[in-house]
Amino acid sequence: MHVRHRFMSAPLSPELKKKHALRSMPVRKGDHVRITKGDFKKIEGDVTKVNTKRRLVYVSGVTLSKADGTQVQRPVRPANIMLLTLVEDKERTKILERRSKVG
Repeated sequence: MHVRHRFMSAPLSPELKKKHALRSMPVRKGDHVRITKGDFKKIEGDVTKVNTKRRLVYVSGVTLSKADGTQVQRPVRPANIMLLTLVEDKERTKILERRSKVG
């Protein structure tokens, strides 16, 4: 699981890169992201679900209509999104401090 978590990394926005001196971070539920590639390009939303088994991220506002009219969330690959704001908690602040010192 710790290896799969590393595969769930997405690039940071230019502001966050400058602030934290990092290039990418693993995506977490609650992060605010912008989609950079695909049919939903330039859409911003919050991460509602992260599926490490299939290596997919679900973003609010990215939905498809089924034949019966119901809306279904469409998964997005983490490489196709950019992190705009991060969810701050104790673990993540420790990670940011540790990794920014190395860089």
